[in-house]
Amino acid sequence: MLIDKINQALKEAMLARDEFAKTTLSGLKSAILYEEVAKGKRGTGLSDDEILAVIAREVKKRDDAIVIYAGAGDKEREQKEMAEREILAAYLPKPLSDDELHEIIERVIATGGFGIKDMGRVIGDVKTEVGAAADGARIAKIVKELLV
Repeated sequence: MLIDKINQALKEAMLARDEFAKTTLSGLKSAILYEEVAKGKRGTGLSDDEILAVIAREVKKRDDAIVIYAGAGDKEREQKEMAEREILAAYLPKPLSDDELHEIIERVIATGGFGIKDMGRVIGDVKTEVGAAADGARIAKIVKELLV
């Protein structure tokens, strides 16, 4: 299970006295715990797909912060966010290339006979299929291009 890999990495960071990795992974575990409580799954825990969604959300937060800090010229904070992002992204599946994503979206559109009014449904179907391997904004951009 994915949570076991995260727990093992946290344990290794603690043994190695890697404070940065320990802090980053502890923050991830807190986000997972928060999600468990919010979904009422504290006793059973989240599935790997639900954990991947939490990790993807945390990576997206880092991506947004990197842009903000880069724009403000704060190199130190930008580097910190990039390092955290790298640790978290290691748990995500390999991102789909634009061509792979384009292919999947074209297939979903072709099988459903969707039009522009079905954009939200197409995005939802694609997100369900690709999971954390593609960002929702990328999916939406390609779907819009193909349906318009």
